[in-house]
Amino acid sequence: MGPYPPPNGGVQTNVVAIRNFLLQEGIPTAVINLTRFKQPDADEVYYPRDAFELVKLLFRLRYDVIHLHVGGNLATRLLALSLVCSLLPWARVVLTFHSGGYPSSKEGRAARPFSLRGFVLRRFDRLIGVNPEVVDLFHRFGCAPQRTRLISPHVFPSDLRESELFGDGQSLPEPLGPFFASHDPVLVAVAGLEPEYDLPQQLDVLPRVRALHPRAGLLIIGGGSLEDELRQLIAADAHAEHILLCGDLPRPVTLAAVARSDVFLRTTWYDGDAISVREALHLGTPVIATDNGMRPTGVRLIPMRDVDALENAITEQLAIPGIRTPRGDQASEQNLRAVLDLYREITPADSSLRLE
Repeated sequence: MGPYPPPNGGVQTNVVAIRNFLLQEGIPTAVINLTRFKQPDADEVYYPRDAFELVKLLFRLRYDVIHLHVGGNLATRLLALSLVCSLLPWARVVLTFHSGGYPSSKEGRAARPFSLRGFVLRRFDRLIGVNPEVVDLFHRFGCAPQRTRLISPHVFPSDLRESELFGDGQSLPEPLGPFFASHDPVLVAVAGLEPEYDLPQQLDVLPRVRALHPRAGLLIIGGGSLEDELRQLIAADAHAEHILLCGDLPRPVTLAAVARSDVFLRTTWYDGDAISVREALHLGTPVIATDNGMRPTGVRLIPMRDVDALENAITEQLAIPGIRTPRGDQASEQNLRAVLDLYREITPADSSLRLE
């Protein structure tokens, strides 16, 4: 249970990857979408309209393992859902907490065992943190170390051909194709259009980059609550024609755009182990990101909210000649298999293992 595309984000990517992996292993798997984005129910993906319909689904489907995926914060409604799931006598319950900023937030710093959040979290059979900070948060809530796991959510699709990723920019759908054809270099960001991703900093740095690279352009992929505000900022910008805010895109198109860009930007106020950063590295696209203490090897780090440092990093990166070297690795499937091993660890040996 959790967010399911569209739109495509880091948590959605992880949910889809786990589901596809389990289906390939022959394990019946359903998804219950928990976001406001609704679609018709199809292919064992369900979109309940309200809490009552969600609870009815849980009782009707009766899967062996319920895996809840949560990003952002531990809101009261999510705690209530977690408590309901933990009370179902036939199911084992697992939580993956994808939040990068919560452990250092006011609420996260106040974590303690004798709290509602601590009580609910301890009812899960297993807890998965996507970085060490989240795992430590579980421990501060009083969760037993033997029930917690550190499993990275990074997953890269294995069915994308090189020609799809690195082909001629004109093969990209509009408006991407014409934008790549008329701009070089292209800076790209894949992020939610939310305050924590500090996208105005990227708008501020573009004129400085264009002073040295007059054909430079900035591509921003993603959606969110600040979309209207950002479009207004871009429309009032003297370099508006060189900035493309294209909203959410299908994941293969997003990866192809990242693969053909010259620099990937991740400017944040707080962040976790962003899947998009690892995907860019996997594709060989240089990454410049705010230092959050948990970036993977190969990322060029800059301080938070420092447009001068961002400009210098971009300028230095663009001055580096050479051929890209994609950093593909085998960690993705290992992480998926670690999730499956965890399911098997908590289910009876004679269980047929049905998952949602």
